[in-house]
Amino acid sequence: MDGGLRLDLNWLDYLLLTLYFVTVLGVGFAARRAIRTSVDFFLSGRSLPAWVTGLAFVSANLGALEIIGMAANGAQYGVMTTHYYWIGAVPAMVFLGIVMMPFYYGSKVRSVPEYLRLRFNRPTHLLNAISFAVAQVLIAGVNLYALALVLDALLGWPLWISIIVGAAIVLTYISIGGLSSAIYNEVLQFFVILAGLIPITVIGLVKVGGIDGLFDKVRSGDLGAGALHAWQNTGSSDNPLGAHWLGIVFGLGFVLSFGYWTTNFAEVQRALSARNMSAARRTPLIAAYPKLLIPIVTVIPGLIAVVTVQGLGADEGDLVYNNAIPLLMRDLLPNGVLGIAVTGLMASFMAGMAANVSGFNTVFTYDIWQTYVRRERSDDYYIRVGRIATIAGVVVGIGTAFIAAGFSNIMNYIQALFSVFNAPLFATFIVGMFWKRMTAAAGFWSLLSGTVVAIATYLLYLGGALPFETDLEESFWGAGLAFVTVLLVAFVISRFGAPKPESELRGLVNGLGGIDVKGDVLVGDAAWYRSPLLLGGVALALSLLFYIPVW
Repeated sequence: MDGGLRLDLNWLDYLLLTLYFVTVLGVGFAARRAIRTSVDFFLSGRSLPAWVTGLAFVSANLGALEIIGMAANGAQYGVMTTHYYWIGAVPAMVFLGIVMMPFYYGSKVRSVPEYLRLRFNRPTHLLNAISFAVAQVLIAGVNLYALALVLDALLGWPLWISIIVGAAIVLTYISIGGLSSAIYNEVLQFFVILAGLIPITVIGLVKVGGIDGLFDKVRSGDLGAGALHAWQNTGSSDNPLGAHWLGIVFGLGFVLSFGYWTTNFAEVQRALSARNMSAARRTPLIAAYPKLLIPIVTVIPGLIAVVTVQGLGADEGDLVYNNAIPLLMRDLLPNGVLGIAVTGLMASFMAGMAANVSGFNTVFTYDIWQTYVRRERSDDYYIRVGRIATIAGVVVGIGTAFIAAGFSNIMNYIQALFSVFNAPLFATFIVGMFWKRMTAAAGFWSLLSGTVVAIATYLLYLGGALPFETDLEESFWGAGLAFVTVLLVAFVISRFGAPKPESELRGLVNGLGGIDVKGDVLVGDAAWYRSPLLLGGVALALSLLFYIPVW
């Protein structure tokens, strides 16, 4: 089998792709009519129902990074990739919905950094706003690069042309319709992505003799039987992931996942756009259910690729792990279905990058420009600033795409980014939200010190000073070290200063009151099946049950 990635599309495939682009832009123009204030542009007027924000929540994460990266991980590490879903996502999503959303939504903050300004001080707020903005353009670059892989397979375009064309598509509909355009397109994209990935999974399984045939081929292949177990041999690093169970549970399952899902504004923004407190809390809980099942269309195709694509896993060229999905598209799908799959990958890119860009423009406008540069201007002025920030974020994202191009497995790169930006932020949040004695100075210095430790850990690993088995193991431990650093610094510095008065912390810190979770309840919100505790409890139970067949 040659390594060429070129896909043989016909007129039907191109027609499907064209119809999708027209629909996406149409949603943008339709959303523009509802924009009257900056809250409409940046937070959809806080008016969306829970099912819309819930699907947008999971779709915003289901970007090209997720599709390309998790399939690559499935091919490289096997079933252990499910840790990123069942322990590395669902518990944190449940915690966000049940515990943290009342503070976010009830305090009426417009962004995650704004919560830090109210809880601590302006230096902490500015530090987080800047670090979040940097993280979003770096992650946007990853999504752009992932799209470029697909366009290279589709048209044979050079990397730089693919990146610029892809960026222009997202720039158009975000700048026109704001967050509403992003969210409604994310709902559409969720179904388009599944329509593209399900045929790859089904046809691939048929080709290898079903799930039993797939597992037999994996056992007899280079990955071996260890790739079919999630927890086996995690008492040491003798497993495909090269990670100890402690790193998986504490680094990934707690610090990295909670850091991402509970403090990443690109996700939380979807819940903040919900129409009331009940809908905001249910947003991540609704999203947890499809998240449980996503490994079927990401990890399974990765395993199919590793047993059907000879030579997959090269250090460079067409056979790197990142190309697992495009290679399966080439080998398995007939025309028409191929067009749906290509459209699905395009949709996944747009969903991921749109989340990054909409989060970036909101934080830049509200938390940097309005707070520190130009205060008390008109809503129209801030909408213009938001549109300019959208353009700037996309342009910088084009540059950062070339950084992502230097990684053979982009998921390893993104986990390194999460360990640097999200882990220390989550630690700062969790202490500040549940410990009223934490001072404003402790908020700033703990966040800064945790970030520095995470960066130092990564650089020492790259320099060979820290001998971790894999890039992912470094991310787990880097996140854990950053978390512990924040705890220690917060405790020490808080001992030498006075906390804010309790009157200023009401609605921001647990146990001090000020949060009314039922004050804006709508008819139907009290139905038993909409209970956040029930939704969250069932999601957690399922995340444990799903491990049993692959323990």
